[in-house]
Amino acid sequence: MKTITVFTPTYNRGYCLHQVYDSMVAQTNQDFIWLIIDDGSTDNTKEIVDAWIKENKIDIQYHYQANLGMHGGHNAAYRLIKTTLNVCIDSDDYMPDDAVQKILENWKKIEGIEKFAGLVGLDADKKGNIIGTKIPENIKKTTLYDVYNTHKVLGDKKLVYRTAVVKKYPPYPIFEGERFVPLGYLYQLIDQDYRLMPVNEVFCIVEYQQDGSSMNMLKQYRRHPKGFAFSRKSRMRYARNFKDKFKNAIHYVSCALFTKNGRFLKESPKKWTTLLAIPFGVLLNIYIRIKTKGQL
Repeated sequence: MKTITVFTPTYNRGYCLHQVYDSMVAQTNQDFIWLIIDDGSTDNTKEIVDAWIKENKIDIQYHYQANLGMHGGHNAAYRLIKTTLNVCIDSDDYMPDDAVQKILENWKKIEGIEKFAGLVGLDADKKGNIIGTKIPENIKKTTLYDVYNTHKVLGDKKLVYRTAVVKKYPPYPIFEGERFVPLGYLYQLIDQDYRLMPVNEVFCIVEYQQDGSSMNMLKQYRRHPKGFAFSRKSRMRYARNFKDKFKNAIHYVSCALFTKNGRFLKESPKKWTTLLAIPFGVLLNIYIRIKTKGQL
């Protein structure tokens, strides 16, 4: 059994998936499985992957499912993964040649300590520039929440989780007619019970595509309000201070207006905060409607 599964949810990304494949072939440590979750692609993704499997250069597992969105791809991956560790590398990203080696070397430092859910490493762009900022070197254990809110680190980071930990938590919900639930929901749940070991090494090279989630967040918000509302309720529930609670309540109100949910106040985990947030949520909703007009 290999130690880590690198999983890649993909949807109609046959044109760029080779970047991930080439980087996996080039890994200095081959102690991994590459799991491709094909989320209902209608392009030539399957044919491309079949050809790679026949080449037999690396251990590839391919899974096809109806289109459920990024979070549905993560659900499938966590259901299928059997290795000790897992890490997601998106279909438009790839790994430096020594990424698997660095992950496994650092994992050995904490693998026997149950309080650790895994590692948090760095993302970089194609020129080698770190996305955002590094994690302070004096931090030996942290949560993802503290990375951003206590240590004020900036930019996307790469998470490597212990598979047994991930499987303890419920899957992302699937809402009919929607294809997006923010992935941070699961990470927030894990934060309540476990810690991460920071590693200031680059685990992933990222490239934000024009059709990717990161570049289209307002449109995602408009198209998938039930998923966003679900996430905001969770963030309110676990918020550590009033500022965080209030900010998420504003977004929750805005989402409720998109879904025409008249029960949003009753369903809120923080009712008084949500009540105070209503005027601001209305303004946010209007702003998003204006910014996304004619783009859906």
